[in-house]
Amino acid sequence: MSTVELHAEVEAFLYREARLADEFQLDEWEALLTDDFHYWVPAGRIVGEPSEQLSYLNDNRARVATRIRQLKTGKRLSQLPISPMRRVISNVEVSDLGDDEITATANFVIYEVAAQSSGELRVWPGHAQYRLRRVDGVLQMSAKWVELVTAEIGQRNLTFLI
Repeated sequence: MSTVELHAEVEAFLYREARLADEFQLDEWEALLTDDFHYWVPAGRIVGEPSEQLSYLNDNRARVATRIRQLKTGKRLSQLPISPMRRVISNVEVSDLGDDEITATANFVIYEVAAQSSGELRVWPGHAQYRLRRVDGVLQMSAKWVELVTAEIGQRNLTFLI
């Protein structure tokens, strides 16, 4: 596969991942994950290892599945009603590590309307690092590390998949 083709495939994957999260299609979003998936949002910059930093989220695959099940119950008041949101992804960079392992980085901005409380528009800018892996020829996500621009100041609850 050429570099251009790989970049296009990874971009398509990232756009799909964002759309599924935006549209609260949680089962479909979860199907994008590998069994060893790691989801990390540090309370600061991404430096060192996740186990050595304070984090807003530091979830393995099982914890993500639990989070999704809780959101789907309809009893999580933090997302009742569900926040309308849209993500904009840009500056995608891709590296093929070989052995079906790919890394990608991207900038993003999430626009969220806090429908369950004030109705205010919230903006969540940041940078994401992804590890992708081919499983039976299909890309899946084995890690997503998110560094919020505002990570070092107080945050509202992260009640959705960022």
